[in-house]
Amino acid sequence: MKGLLGKSGLEPGQALVLKPASSIHTFFMRFTMDAVFVDKDDSVIALYPDMPPFRLSGLHFNAKAVIELPAGVIRATSTQIGDTIRII
Repeated sequence: MKGLLGKSGLEPGQALVLKPASSIHTFFMRFTMDAVFVDKDDSVIALYPDMPPFRLSGLHFNAKAVIELPAGVIRATSTQIGDTIRII
């Protein structure tokens, strides 16, 4: 899965949902991003605000998906563990 590799960034309002996904990396990426892991009930189980290039997330066995967002979205929306995010 290629995801955002080779891209220059995400525009405001854009997101990439990767399903299934229990972990991600930002190796060879050129920008910082936010990542939100959700479980089968769409509950937030892990947050990675401002994840820089060349990093590896933790392993989240209960995750059904990860939402990759422009950097700063987690902070701007005050997203927290336990929040519900509906993926439509």
